[in-house]
Amino acid sequence: MRLVSIASGSSGNCIYVGSDTTHVLVDAGISNKRIEQGLNEIGLKGSELTGIVITHEHSDHTKGLGVLARKYGVPIYGTRETLEEISRQKYLGEYPRELFCAIRPDVDFFVGDLEVKPFSIDHDAANPVAYRIQHEHKSVAIATDMGHYNQYIIEHLQGLDAVLLESNHDVNMLQAGPYPYYLKRRILGDHGHLSNENAGRLLCCILHENLKKILLGHLSKENNYEELAYETVKLEISEGDNPFKASDFSIAVAKRDQMSEIITI
Repeated sequence: MRLVSIASGSSGNCIYVGSDTTHVLVDAGISNKRIEQGLNEIGLKGSELTGIVITHEHSDHTKGLGVLARKYGVPIYGTRETLEEISRQKYLGEYPRELFCAIRPDVDFFVGDLEVKPFSIDHDAANPVAYRIQHEHKSVAIATDMGHYNQYIIEHLQGLDAVLLESNHDVNMLQAGPYPYYLKRRILGDHGHLSNENAGRLLCCILHENLKKILLGHLSKENNYEELAYETVKLEISEGDNPFKASDFSIAVAKRDQMSEIITI
């Protein structure tokens, strides 16, 4: 399996997960041009995509969907409620709605030879999900846009080989920043986004010695920065109630405008 963040941040998200024969995007929240450039960098073309799985309908996860659908006719997977909301997004233009494939949380499905396991998250969207994706005995997960975590989420993130996890904001930066009060409340609420601290605490619950790579993603442009997210998460791991230190793991920050390294497991 390969995992690559093509873009991750509050302004746009697109993650590639694939095997030798199956090529999937998790979200398409950047321009088609940027998506195709990213695929080209890992030796693929848009025409080789097997499917696109969508976490939820917000534009930073769907922006490039219309062009991809028109150009390549690639199947689009999401919950029924998510797909209904996407069908109302005028900025996507016209594309074949028959490409939509409705899925349900906790009902696994296959895209090519990848087993996709959607699980519910709490976010201010119609019916959002995160995804665990498996191939043979390897598994990765992309889990962002969740206001909090619970035992259900922890259980779905056990035994991973790699994870891209939201580390959206620093609470102090957000509280002192320029956002209006209602938006601060939204981000900090149970249907908002994970803070750096909570990302670190969630990681403490899922760490194991065979976890090969941790990518911190969906960073806010206004309320976070890479070094702060990285150092905060490392501190939570090293001081948390777990047998590990942050130095035991390969941790990196997924950038909003640059690709991550190619993670091969």
